[in-house]
Formats: sequence, structure tokens, C-alpha cells
Amino acid sequence: MTTLVIVLLILTGLILLLLEFFVIPGVTVVGVAGALLIAAGIFFTYRNFGPGGGHIALIITLLAGLVMVLLALRSKTWDRLALKSEIDSNITTVDESCVKEGDDGITISRLNPIGKAQIGNQIIEAHCPGHFIDEKTPVQVVKVHKTYIIVKPLN
Repeated sequence: MTTLVIVLLILTGLILLLLEFFVIPGVTVVGVAGALLIAAGIFFTYRNFGPGGGHIALIITLLAGLVMVLLALRSKTWDRLALKSEIDSNITTVDESCVKEGDDGITISRLNPIGKAQIGNQIIEAHCPGHFIDEKTPVQVVKVHKTYIIVKPLN
């Protein structure tokens, strides 16, 4: 094998390993192929150029891999891959002093099995396990949780 083919094998393997490390999650064919190409390139270097050439190729490959990883970590790669948005929303909680078990209300949206219901003056997320309740149907509060209520139809 010529030197150019060996260099191309090793470089292609390094690029595939970088893709595996930074872009493709998990252990995939790309990472295995990259490792095999690097191993093949180093093997052919030892076979064609002896131990001296093989050691040099091995050291250069390790250094090139280290430099490529350091450059990838140092650059803005992670800034492009990571989400930067901050979540500033909050969860609406049920005011337990206003809504109690047994209170009556009306559904604002269809509950299948989750939707919105108005109990008194509050519009609350309502769950109705095992039922589908149409909009504007009278309901009764069965249980009050911190963020939602469980209701049943009044029929």
C-alpha cells in the first residue's frame, strides 16, 4: 500500500470517530468503521514500513486524534449543539381554598381525559379518568391535586 492510501485510511477513520463522538449518539457502525480504518492504516504502516514507521504512524495518529478532539471541544461546537433557551414559565397550581371536593363546575374544553374546567372563578386543568366529557358539560370535583383536579360528569 502506498503512503497516500495509509494516510487516507487513518484520516477517514479519525473523521468517522469524531462524527461518532460529537454528532451520532451511541455506538454505531460509523464509530466501529472509524476504529477499523485507523487500525487498518496503522497495521499496513507496520507491515510496509516496519516497526519504526509503524511507531511513528501510531504516535502521529494519537496526536492527530487528540488535537482534533481538543479543537472540537474548544470551538463553538457545543454552543451549536446545546439548547440555550431558559424556561421561565411556571406551573399553575390549584387554589385549594377556592376549589374543594364536591364543588360543581362546567367543562370549558373537551375532557378526553384531560382538558379545562371552570370551577367557581378558576379555570383549572381537569382530568376525568375513564370518561370523555364534551365541552360545556356540568361536572363535579372528585379530588383536588396540587396542579389539577379530577372530575366526574354530573349526569
